[in-house]
Amino acid sequence: MRRGLLVVVLIGVWLLAGAVPATAAGPTWSGDYSLKRFAATKWGSSLAATQWEPDFADTYRFVVSCGGPCTATVVDGPTPANPTLPQPPRYTWDGTRWVHEYDWQWDCWQGEGVPKVWAPAHSVAYYTPQIDGTLTGVWRTDIDSGPCQGTVFMNVAAYPVGPPPGTFGSS
Repeated sequence: MRRGLLVVVLIGVWLLAGAVPATAAGPTWSGDYSLKRFAATKWGSSLAATQWEPDFADTYRFVVSCGGPCTATVVDGPTPANPTLPQPPRYTWDGTRWVHEYDWQWDCWQGEGVPKVWAPAHSVAYYTPQIDGTLTGVWRTDIDSGPCQGTVFMNVAAYPVGPPPGTFGSS
C-alpha cells in the first residue's frame, strides 16, 4: 500500500513539474515595455522627495540573456536627460524580481534660477513580474550629500507594449 501511494505521489509531482510555467525556469522581460515612474507620489527624507513633479513614462525595448544570471538589457529607448546615468540600463534577475542597481550623480533642483547641485547617489530599482504580464516595484535613491541629501522612494511599473494593430479590411 505504501509503495503504491509513493508511486502515485511521485507521478503527481512529475506531472506538476511539467506544468510549471516557462518563466520559472528562466525569466523573460523581452520586448517593448512602457516604464512608468510615479513621481507625483514619491516619498522619503530628501528635499527632492517633497518637490512635486508629474508621473512620467517612456517606452524601452528589452532583450534578456541568461548565460549565468539572467540580465534584461535596454537596447532601445530615449536617451536620459541626466548624462551620469549608466548606459545601457541592465536589470539582473535575483530569482523573484528584476534588480537595477547603479551609482550616478543626482541633480538637485532648488527652484527657478538657482543652479542645480550635483551629488553622488546610489539607486536600486526592483521590478517584480505580475500574473498579468506587468511588473511593479519601487525605485530607491540614496543621495549622499548636498541640499537634496537623503532618500527618495518612488513606485514604478512596466507595462508590455503590444504590436500595432493590423490594417482593417481585406485587400
